[in-house]
Amino acid sequence: MSLRKGLIVFVLLAFAANSVIIAKSVDAGTLRSLLHADKLALLGALGVVFFTWLCDAGRFCALSCAAQEHVSLPMGLVLTWLNYFGSAVTPMQSGGGPFQVYVLYKKGVAIGKGIAITLVRTMLTVLILSVVVPTVLVLDPAILQRSPFLKGIVSYVFVVILATWVFIAFTIARPKAFKRLAKVLILWGRRLKLLRSQRTIIRSFQWLDREMDNYLLNFKLLFQSRSGRLYLLLAAVLSVMHLLALFTVLPILMHAVGLPFRYSEAVAIQAVFMFILYFVPTPGASGVAEGGGALLFGMLMPWNMAGIMAIIWRFFTEYLSIFMGVVVVVRMLGWGVSEDLHQGAAPEEEALKDERAKGPQP
Repeated sequence: MSLRKGLIVFVLLAFAANSVIIAKSVDAGTLRSLLHADKLALLGALGVVFFTWLCDAGRFCALSCAAQEHVSLPMGLVLTWLNYFGSAVTPMQSGGGPFQVYVLYKKGVAIGKGIAITLVRTMLTVLILSVVVPTVLVLDPAILQRSPFLKGIVSYVFVVILATWVFIAFTIARPKAFKRLAKVLILWGRRLKLLRSQRTIIRSFQWLDREMDNYLLNFKLLFQSRSGRLYLLLAAVLSVMHLLALFTVLPILMHAVGLPFRYSEAVAIQAVFMFILYFVPTPGASGVAEGGGALLFGMLMPWNMAGIMAIIWRFFTEYLSIFMGVVVVVRMLGWGVSEDLHQGAAPEEEALKDERAKGPQP
């Protein structure tokens, strides 16, 4: 799927889901609540969103220092918005990495270190959620009693959490075994005619070896020195602050329209939901995020407010960031380079193109 098609699919799915939600849930009471919403609280929600951007940007700065590189806070903001944009146009929210690695390379950060920085940033969020979700549910078990749908989701999340921890432990402890297993799967892909050419097989093997080596280098860079461990700890603290701020947006929005709420309950539901969205196959989890948000938020508020609050929540936490990402892509990278990166051109290949364009150096 091309960059344009991914963005179009994201917009169409979001528009369709939002239209259905509005048609099925909005009534006169909804409109009255929106018209009398606390404008100062809405402004506060916007301020919290900006704070989440700063925390995310700070993570990039801390992780770059751990890798003996320097990324400024403004550049960290650019990388944050690029991640939102890349996630919006790819399934499983996986497309932000190539954009970030390329921009880091253009700023003088080696490609291997760029991959390490972006990989750890994502892993921190996933691992923190894998701890927060079961912890919150143990502390507040009544949440699960309110919805059979949520019980099923939590079971799914626990299975994914366990699989994630096992996978990470296996790749660190037995990297060679993991490479062999992955190559066997690639060869099975050829037997099933998913991969046809010998060249594709060879490039897949090369990609696997390169990415796995970068993955291991990532941990060495972060743990080989005391300063690296301290910066990693700082990145972890910023990750926690980022998630808490993100989960605070919904309670602020509920307060703005006069809805009662329990903060722990709102955080628990959002944490479970966010973890699930990482594994949704639509671009940027579009459609599922809006519809699923409306269903889950129905546990916190009346149905006539749950749908519209899901849309507003999505606007504050995702749409604004994606819009900023589009601006960065158009102004900083250009649509052509962005399309090449999205279509699978490795950052290394883009770097070689830059070197060729520069010509022989004295």
